[in-house]
Amino acid sequence: MAGHTENEITVNAPLDLVWDVTNDLPNWPQLFSEYAALEILEEDGDTTRFRLTMHPDENGTVWSWVSERTADRAARTVRARRVETGPFAHMDIHWQYDEVPGGGTRMKWTQDFAMKPEAPVDDAWMTDNINRNSKVQMALIRDKIEQRERERTAPAASRA
Repeated sequence: MAGHTENEITVNAPLDLVWDVTNDLPNWPQLFSEYAALEILEEDGDTTRFRLTMHPDENGTVWSWVSERTADRAARTVRARRVETGPFAHMDIHWQYDEVPGGGTRMKWTQDFAMKPEAPVDDAWMTDNINRNSKVQMALIRDKIEQRERERTAPAASRA
């Protein structure tokens, strides 16, 4: 068995802003509530290898791993995979961005993975966990980007 998740959200902001904010890797610890640090290890064109470190979990464990992601702005997609897989046999991620009528952006995250037999949780548990957490993170990201868009488009007098 393997795990598969698909989650999406519409952000009331232009695609360029959504793309720029969500692909600003050094800013991820301020964008996602679960990440404590991100260290860029290597950049090669549109591909970035980086170490991601989470805040301690309820048991005090700090999870960290290396991922590699390739952003294709023209296709409005990002493909990523864990290089250091930890408890995963594999973890492949696909992000898709689409403009929606009215100036918004639909952001869709798809994750395909499998847990190692010795992992502390199975594929079903991780699928539920990713689905639950993706909704939380996507809503948080949407709110932050929409706030930025409101500030960006506010009349100059109201920003003074």
